[in-house]
Amino acid sequence: MAQKLRFEDLESPIVRKRTGDDKFHQVGVIGLGVMGQGIVETIASAGIEVIGVERDEASLKAGMDGLSKAMDIEIKRWGKTASEKRAVLSRVKGTVNIADLKGCEVVIEAVDENFGLKQKLIESFYAIGKEDAVFISNTATLSLSKLAETARHPERIIGMHFLNPVPFVPLVEIVRGMKTSNETFALVKAFATRIGKTPVEVFEYPGFITTRTILPMLNEAMHALMEGIASAEDIDTAMRLGYAMQNGPLEMSDNMGLDEVLMWMETLWHELGEPRYRPCPLLRRMVREGKLGKKTGEGFFKYNEDGKRL
Repeated sequence: MAQKLRFEDLESPIVRKRTGDDKFHQVGVIGLGVMGQGIVETIASAGIEVIGVERDEASLKAGMDGLSKAMDIEIKRWGKTASEKRAVLSRVKGTVNIADLKGCEVVIEAVDENFGLKQKLIESFYAIGKEDAVFISNTATLSLSKLAETARHPERIIGMHFLNPVPFVPLVEIVRGMKTSNETFALVKAFATRIGKTPVEVFEYPGFITTRTILPMLNEAMHALMEGIASAEDIDTAMRLGYAMQNGPLEMSDNMGLDEVLMWMETLWHELGEPRYRPCPLLRRMVREGKLGKKTGEGFFKYNEDGKRL
């Protein structure tokens, strides 16, 4: 396991030099789905230029359109102004060519939880990118150490687990792999602070802190609904008011995406073998039916095109 970062490491001249604002002048983000859009918006809102990469032109357009639409919703809610949206978009450049990231010293991948794809992206980036660039994975459940096994620079690979909706959740988990260097950790911790997030250091373990802790609660709420103990509305109301939660567990699942929740549960069920992570049959059925939550307009609740509960 990597040595824990010491105070003197943070104060060393090389770390101070590498964590200056110039280091974060331009950041690459691979994958412009819902999570990637939120990461791009957060970084660009902090005054940093972003290069967003997608696999093809159609996906790139969908990603950029989604980013614009998400900010339009914020404007309607008085959470952002039109001029702030223009400023954010002026700092974002979209591309389908990963080679356009060759000048970036920090790159974040936000693609699906597909081990082979993530590992391939690491290899592809270091084939064209800077030798000392840091590659950040936004994985929620996969092993950073395994992702870095075949990489040329495993010491520069680290996890940064954002929570959705990224622009509004102040937390980010920084996950160290076995070979992640102290310098890489210090750089990414400074980056998290620079974009307005509170970083929490996590040593590698399936599900980290937030995912492994929240999934059993979501799963149990689904079982309670399936068993007819209470309605979805009453289950969420009980948990929201009883435990001062902003959203109940079922609406929270809708916000995350039921397909994503299912994938995380299956991964932890496979990795840990703990019954609490065995996906509720109701969740499996809803995913099969295409009821994935807010992004499809229906999950445990129904939503309008702006993502507001009906």
